Amino acid sequence: MGGGGTGGYRNIGDVDKLLQEAKDRLNSEGRKNLFISFAYEDANEVNLLRGQAKSERSDIEFNDWSVKDAFDSKNADYIKRQITERIRQSSTTVVYVSEQTQNSRWVNWEVQKSLELGKRVIAVHKGDTAPTNLPDSVRNNPDIAVERWSNLKNIL
Repeated sequence: MGGGGTGGYRNIGDVDKLLQEAKDRLNSEGRKNLFISFAYEDANEVNLLRGQAKSERSDIEFNDWSVKDAFDSKNADYIKRQITERIRQSSTTVVYVSEQTQNSRWVNWEVQKSLELGKRVIAVHKGDTAPTNLPDSVRNNPDIAVERWSNLKNIL
């Protein structure tokens, strides 16, 4: 009766292989893996961007590897490790910039970590003009393009 008692589960090595196959498949379908860096105050705007990417009518296609909910920890080292892993899984970091972004506790760190890991960084803003108070990590880096969010599909 019954087999080896594994309940049909594969060994853990197969799970890693399946995860990599799924990531490769998503990448091959033209979707980008993005980490979205933003100020907490801009969460509603960023959720609109995320929703736009899920709409069938949208030309923007990406997999969102950013943190959806704040990590429940006051331990900065733990938070940095978790965010670093998300950035590693991404090909590009998109920084949503607004007048609030300069005051963010994490945006400058996330941009610096993205650059350190060799990731492409793009800053996007809502409307026709960029905010006047960009975070230092964006303002002081001429390699980071600051574009309208409506142009995101063209620069990805």
